[in-house]
Amino acid sequence: MESTGEYWRPVFNILERLSSKIRKGNNNLRVGLVQAAHAATRTKGYLAAQYRRIAARRGKKRAIIAVAHSILKIAYYLILRQETYQDLGGDYFDKQKPEATKKRLVKRLQKLGYEVSLTQLETASPTLA
Repeated sequence: MESTGEYWRPVFNILERLSSKIRKGNNNLRVGLVQAAHAATRTKGYLAAQYRRIAARRGKKRAIIAVAHSILKIAYYLILRQETYQDLGGDYFDKQKPEATKKRLVKRLQKLGYEVSLTQLETASPTLA
């Protein structure tokens, strides 16, 4: 095939057409979930980290809807399983891929003009008492 990009054009057209509209539903529930999502983004927990992550790529409005959807799913499973909410923490996504996080942060510092050299800290091993 030629390297004119014609091969990838159908793939990009499909991706551009994917809808991001939310479906019709209970308007009062939607308003409440969006308000809760706005409040959750001002915390230091998992939902705030999810918001920052999505907002950087997709925009603030879509990120709020994604967080509202996450709140709805969390509430559903908490009710279904009769459990209490355990926040995963604001650093949840960083802990998922520590090497990628390290590489990304080093690149950011290098772009700011810093020379970076990393050394691994010794972690205290837990003692059994």
